[in-house]
Amino acid sequence: MPVPDFQSFFLPVLRLMADGREYPMAELREKVAAELQLTPEDLSQKLPSGTQTVFANRVAWAAVYLHRAGTLERTKRGVFRITGRGHELIAQNTSKITTATLSQFPEFVTFHKSGPTNESNDDQPTKNAKSETPEEQLAAAYKLLRESLANDVLESVKKSTPTFFEELVVDLLVAMGYGGSVEDAGKAVGMSGDGGIDGIIKEDKLGLDVVYVQAKRWNAVVGRPVVQAFAGSLEGVRARKGVLITTSHFSQDALDYVGMIEKKIVLIDGKRLADLMIEHDVGVNVAHTYKVKRLDSEYFNES
Repeated sequence: MPVPDFQSFFLPVLRLMADGREYPMAELREKVAAELQLTPEDLSQKLPSGTQTVFANRVAWAAVYLHRAGTLERTKRGVFRITGRGHELIAQNTSKITTATLSQFPEFVTFHKSGPTNESNDDQPTKNAKSETPEEQLAAAYKLLRESLANDVLESVKKSTPTFFEELVVDLLVAMGYGGSVEDAGKAVGMSGDGGIDGIIKEDKLGLDVVYVQAKRWNAVVGRPVVQAFAGSLEGVRARKGVLITTSHFSQDALDYVGMIEKKIVLIDGKRLADLMIEHDVGVNVAHTYKVKRLDSEYFNES
């Protein structure tokens, strides 16, 4: 099952800490996971960044919100204890604690208004604000911007001239480490007779192996016959590896076929082409840079 939204951790965390003990974050996570009967699969779900599990991130942010509301106090690095206000909140016998509940405390309102969620003070916050931590919202916004950029990049590629498309493919291959220099790759990869491009390029700068490249600026689906013909072309150019690029996409038959043959063929559709261009800074540039910083705990460790 999916990990509960981070507001769903507010009440379990407070109840578990009602014994007044100091709880390190690791122990708190362990007890919350047991209380909510989360499975190993639930606990292994990762954030889009892959740097932390969703569960650990949400418990940590739940503790931050409760601390900002004055219901928890931080006794030392990564260690929390319930406060008198926390006990009073539990005594209200509420069935759920949300950010709207915590908004009864002025210091939390000040914190929350400056935070990334900033939803209205009711029990019906927006879906993302309700279920996602600030880090998750940031990752989701980045993903949305990235997908929008990829669509714009692909549309621009499809509208480009054949000559520009040839230059683009050369630039991308070189940026990825193939073909040696732009000059070398440009000489090796050129126009074919069907509006696409093809050529044989170095797999590395030393030319220890070669790769046959074919790219087609198509709108139609690329089916198995085209891929089979490409595989046959490898024999004629004495290549064992090939890359077939299209601005459209491949049929399932085509994808299945490359998995059955001995030759190593990589199929790159329009979506992956755009993603590779973004990854290797071909046809895109940096508009803004945001640095997300976190506390340097070692700096404050006086021991």
